[in-house]
Amino acid sequence: QVQLVESGGGSVQAGDSLKLSCAASGRTVSSYAMGWFRQAPGKEREVVASISSNSGLTYYGDAVKGRFTISRDNAKNTVYLQMNSLKPEDTAVYYCAARLVGVPGKSRAAYDYWGQGTQVTVSS
Repeated sequence: QVQLVESGGGSVQAGDSLKLSCAASGRTVSSYAMGWFRQAPGKEREVVASISSNSGLTYYGDAVKGRFTISRDNAKNTVYLQMNSLKPEDTAVYYCAARLVGVPGKSRAAYDYWGQGTQVTVSS
């Protein structure tokens, strides 16, 4: 089993930055692809970014390209999401997810373990 715990969420103004962290425990995730998803009220959970086990492949949702950066530190069993130039439409609960293969996936169904989420609120 893998436990994922997100942190770093909060309330910020438009244009600000936040860095989310996802700490994994239970087993090493160094061979797993990891992803960040978000879900706004009344909307489907959508992929934000994903990264391969060796950080060689990354994927970003169209809404965040050029503003968000996913990274990982396998020695710390942790994945990060740097979010810059935040917009009110980025407001959502952000979830970390782990996939039991090394190649990143783009859909919710591709991931096997999920964190509880952290709230990000961006005001205008």
